[in-house]
Amino acid sequence: MSKKANKSMNQPLRGIRVLVGRARHQAGALSAQFLRLGAQVIEIPFIEIRKPRSFKLLDHALKNLADYDWLILTSVNGVEAMWERMTKLQLTTLGTDRGGHAFSLARLGQESPPVGKRLRIAAIGPATKKAMEQRGVKVDVVPKEYVAESVVRSLKSKVKGKRVLLVRAKVARDVIPRELRQAGARVDVVEAYETVVPQTSRKRLSAALKNRRRCPHVVTFTSSSTVRNFVALMAGTRGRVAHPHPSLDGILTASIGPVTSSTLRELGLPVDIEAKEFTIPGLVDAIARGIARRAE
Repeated sequence: MSKKANKSMNQPLRGIRVLVGRARHQAGALSAQFLRLGAQVIEIPFIEIRKPRSFKLLDHALKNLADYDWLILTSVNGVEAMWERMTKLQLTTLGTDRGGHAFSLARLGQESPPVGKRLRIAAIGPATKKAMEQRGVKVDVVPKEYVAESVVRSLKSKVKGKRVLLVRAKVARDVIPRELRQAGARVDVVEAYETVVPQTSRKRLSAALKNRRRCPHVVTFTSSSTVRNFVALMAGTRGRVAHPHPSLDGILTASIGPVTSSTLRELGLPVDIEAKEFTIPGLVDAIARGIARRAE
């Protein structure tokens, strides 16, 4: 095999420009995967993570976490925001039993957590699970598919008569609380953070798309929020785009999964590539495969 052919196999995205729209503090991990495959990466955040206007409900829930049977986390951002607040409140991480399972909270300085029922943890996917485990907490449930509907299927038979705390973004789909309440759970929903449109990205995005020699070949979307914010940045007003933007002609859109794809279609944008595994590595793999098919 020639060196050129070998390099092509190891770097299937060589010469491909990929636009990464993740929040600034999260873009690096995704960009690194594309760079290893030979892509040229353009980082322009479509999303910015901010603290909620009020921590009142989150603080109350964290101080009384021992009253809950289940804690559900739907993103790494949720884990990070929750832990930051726990530190601010001078609460420990979750108290754990010998098996590493979380069951209650203890004040800093206590030698051991207070005795109480075990708190079970559900994480929407492997990245969220990893974020919990890095903080010493064992996750009990990760659904087979990393979407809200799969979380519901995994928990529906386990939550009747139970108290459930869902920590999430300010704006999110209501599938989990609605379905679990119908299954007999008492569900409290608290906002740990909110996502906003980064206005500083508007000019950068416009310039990147106008320059046909340097514009991306692929635009990545890792959540419905990145789609909505991309549309807002393109249109100038949230939700006004009802058809594909002319400057996207010839540019592929890549979605992390069916929920994100649905939002793209809802806002009039095509779905050229969709990950089969709804994770960052799954998205990267789908793009590499999609580009390879188009090159055949």
